[in-house]
Amino acid sequence: MSFEDRGEDAAEVRAQSWSTDTGAVVCRLVGDLDLDNLGPARSLLEEALAMRPAALVVDLAGVTFCDSSGLNLLLQIRLDAQQAGVPMRLAPVPDQVARLLDITGATGVFSIHPSIDEAVSEN
Repeated sequence: MSFEDRGEDAAEVRAQSWSTDTGAVVCRLVGDLDLDNLGPARSLLEEALAMRPAALVVDLAGVTFCDSSGLNLLLQIRLDAQQAGVPMRLAPVPDQVARLLDITGATGVFSIHPSIDEAVSEN
């Protein structure tokens, strides 16, 4: 299992990733996922996807705020993953992000799971 940590400024979103025994890559995002702070998240998600993992699991449990730019990033990564043949899963999704997904109708395009373990183990 490998692990990477990015983002040192408390105002920035912090991003970490690791590989699982199943070949999935989990990317944990922590902080505000907004226009000012997308850099580390975008870089990490794009690099994880470039590895062509068995699945890309995005852990949003630590995301405290997500605006339209954060949502657009997730939607773009989902499209890139779909084109690469890599399943993308969100797990877990905090209430604020879940409301954003629901209000925008994006809930239906993501595979959402209550835990990382469930997202990693989905076939």
